[in-house]
Amino acid sequence: MTALSPLLKQATPVTVDHALGTEVFDSDGTRYLDFTAGIGVVSTGHCHPTVVAAAQEQVGKLIHGQYTTVMHKPLLELTEKLSGVLPSHLDSLFFANSGSEALEASLRLSRQATGRPNVIVFHGGFHGRTVATATMTTSGTRFSAGISPLMSGVHVAPFPTAYRYGWSEEEATRFALQELDYIFATLTSPQETAAFIVEPVLGEGGYIPGNTAFFQGLRERADKHGILLVMDEVQTGFGRTGKMFGHQHFDVQPDIMTMAKGIASGFPISGIAASEEVMGKAWPGSQGGTYGANAVACAAAVATLGVIEEEGLVENSAARGTQLLEGARAAAIDGIGDVRGLGLLVGSEFTAADGTPDSARAAKAQQTAAKKGLLLLTCGAHMNVVRMIPPLVVTAEQVDEALGIWSEVLAEV
Repeated sequence: MTALSPLLKQATPVTVDHALGTEVFDSDGTRYLDFTAGIGVVSTGHCHPTVVAAAQEQVGKLIHGQYTTVMHKPLLELTEKLSGVLPSHLDSLFFANSGSEALEASLRLSRQATGRPNVIVFHGGFHGRTVATATMTTSGTRFSAGISPLMSGVHVAPFPTAYRYGWSEEEATRFALQELDYIFATLTSPQETAAFIVEPVLGEGGYIPGNTAFFQGLRERADKHGILLVMDEVQTGFGRTGKMFGHQHFDVQPDIMTMAKGIASGFPISGIAASEEVMGKAWPGSQGGTYGANAVACAAAVATLGVIEEEGLVENSAARGTQLLEGARAAAIDGIGDVRGLGLLVGSEFTAADGTPDSARAAKAQQTAAKKGLLLLTCGAHMNVVRMIPPLVVTAEQVDEALGIWSEVLAEV
């Protein structure tokens, strides 16, 4: 009898029968508040009726039309819809299926557009599980261990993780930018560096937001040396941080932006956006894929963007995110060293009395929460950060309910 790979460990004991909005129900009818959102994917909540209707209608018309063979209406509609939310200079799009594919595409484009071999990523970033994207991932060795040799041409610079360094944000930012300049002097010259690839908020790395001084420092160096700034918005895009895109908190403009997760409420679609000038420097034949821009996924994405706009979900993310962050900070006990986040990305970092990561206690808290009806995940290099990622449709009452459960959990662990 066949079975799933034993490496696919389930984070919660729940087998879902059905779900709606922020709630999931198992086969016995037990209700859970889902503060995982499919790892930030179901932005409009589970089975939003508008998204369901759009997908159902499209399935009866065209399930798949390979978009370098034929064109289809949902893709044209999605392209037009994105023009209303993307930064105006990012006016050229390429679609794929997963976040990893989008990052691979941004890497390929960066190298081809600049004619340079190297890229700089930032410590704690997560960009995917393929060989190239795992090479660029430094949020944990579990993503790259055992598959060496990895891809050449990738250099790692510090991210301003103030809590880990034990510094102020200003000190951590100054250090990160100084070390970046040192990397230019010692590891990869600016003339051989194609791109900076960075998340606005480290996701798998522990829910650590960047800051304006850091990102503007990257932008200044990119402009000075002809380096492309690639913002990985796979987890932070489409309202997750309380703005449409995470980088918009920091008054910085990317040259290339990657997107996936929340764009289609659970249907697999990803992409990159760049200016027509930059995208036009990609080599012929370098972009494509069998399932990219699937018609049903495109229809779901169009519906998702409509719901985000019509229901004010970016604004709800900002308001509920403030409520969740403040509540998580108020609930923090001894053993939680830091509570941080941006919008509906909130992480509580568990540390032992000597300041070392307390992975066991974080895991216990996450599992205890599931038993009490609140689904959460862990992240961070040591998996000692418990993260909260509810759908953007989460209500104030549901946030209060989740915080009440979380307080009970912390009292027990």
